[in-house]
Amino acid sequence: MGYLDNSSVTVDAVLTKRGRELLAKGEFDITHFALSDDEIDYSLWDVGHNNGSNFYGEAIENLPMLEAFTNDPQALKYKLITLPKNTQILPVITLAQSSVVLTLPGQSSIIAPQTANVTDGNQSSGYTYTVSNADIVTLSAEQLQGQSNLARANQVHVPDGNQSSHTITALTARLTARSIATTTSTTLTITANETGGTITVPITINADTNLTTGQL
Repeated sequence: MGYLDNSSVTVDAVLTKRGRELLAKGEFDITHFALSDDEIDYSLWDVGHNNGSNFYGEAIENLPMLEAFTNDPQALKYKLITLPKNTQILPVITLAQSSVVLTLPGQSSIIAPQTANVTDGNQSSGYTYTVSNADIVTLSAEQLQGQSNLARANQVHVPDGNQSSHTITALTARLTARSIATTTSTTLTITANETGGTITVPITINADTNLTTGQL
């Protein structure tokens, strides 16, 4: 990690292993992006600056900017969102679990987020779920928006050893532990598709004792 020279406009991008693989195949295509203001300290806005209003934000404009890094829950904690005009309260995503720990292969946990402050928030478009390392846990839709019941038939991430992420859209989701040799942690990020609220939950998958002891 380092700081960028903020004397000029800079676009700094870091590709994940999966991104480099797609780039090599000529299949790399950016379809979505997110903005945040994590590095901005608004308390530095100085309405009493001696040089007048054009310099109120001088200290903010001179703040150092971090180089890009691939841990998006840390790089983009405070994403910028667009809400209807005259919105007076921000949507908040809540979840019953503060963390998820799965101890056996095949054990699962249903993730059912709720949107506080907004009536029926996200019932039409649901939530976007992204697990950072889909090599250790399966992420699947449990309930799709507009459907009360859903047989869990989703596109499945095939473990590739690259710790690639996997993203789905649904009202509720299910996490299922894979059989892994070493206890490993990752994160699940949930973003509300209508209101823009976001929450990140730590996930731990315990090692499969049959693998660690050599049993079949």
